[in-house]
Amino acid sequence: MRSQFVLSEIWIGLRRNLTMTMALIVVVAISLSLLGTGLLFVKQVDRTRTYWQGKVELSVYLCIKSSPQPQCQHNGPATDTERAQLRQQLQSMPQVQAVYYVSQQQAWQEFRQYFSNEPALVQDTSEGDIPDSFEVKLRNPEADYNSVASAVTGAAGVETVVDEMTILDKFYRLLDGARNAVVIVALILIVAAVLLVGNTIRLSAFNRRRETAIMRLVGASNFYIQLPFLLEGTIAGLIGWVIAAGLLVAVKSLMLDSLGQYFSFNVGLSVGDLVDVIATSMAVALVLCGVTSFLTLRRYLRI
Repeated sequence: MRSQFVLSEIWIGLRRNLTMTMALIVVVAISLSLLGTGLLFVKQVDRTRTYWQGKVELSVYLCIKSSPQPQCQHNGPATDTERAQLRQQLQSMPQVQAVYYVSQQQAWQEFRQYFSNEPALVQDTSEGDIPDSFEVKLRNPEADYNSVASAVTGAAGVETVVDEMTILDKFYRLLDGARNAVVIVALILIVAAVLLVGNTIRLSAFNRRRETAIMRLVGASNFYIQLPFLLEGTIAGLIGWVIAAGLLVAVKSLMLDSLGQYFSFNVGLSVGDLVDVIATSMAVALVLCGVTSFLTLRRYLRI
């Protein structure tokens, strides 16, 4: 009987303040989805950084027939002797930890894999258009890159030297900037949600002041009087969280998973990462709406 009364009071409160309840649900949904998106960006950067940490930091691409560099056009494609000399030079440098040779055939296979969703590009590119390279792992990438790069730049058979970590850093900065933007907006909306929760519960308590007074007179406990208001705010927050969870699934599947089409070095998020973020969002929703409702009742519902 008591549970039926509490549920009926919750329904009455939500129905009486339908406009504010809908506004609260929308604001909570948007703020949680933006906060969750920021957390997904954090996980995306961490996964990519963890995967690439300790891998190749510098790539030395060799001259081929179609190389546009003047030294390659003048001297022609890299010869086996030049490859051997370059490998020996790299391996003899104290800053270099390991050297890996990637043939044109291997590079071509990687190219086809990276651009498998663009068949026209793969069809227009032949194996001879992809240069072979030496992939170099440095002992201290930040300190050793310039010295190693300057030593092999312009060497016989070398077309260009690429700092892989610089490319990754640009990708990290892109995601970090997007994360900061959405988190700032999310925090602003969370503040708005707190104010909305407080106003909604305050208005609901005011509209039901007669019922509250009667319950006081018949000896109802403080918890029993406050419970419908607490659950009213919490339920509105959970509805907003459900909507936010759906939006986060869309963000992962439609946006973050598609980054691999534009950044071949991107490492995708797992379903577990998404579940973690959704669970965190639910905790935020419960704390946001539940605690705010409780504090509002303590201030405005004098029992």
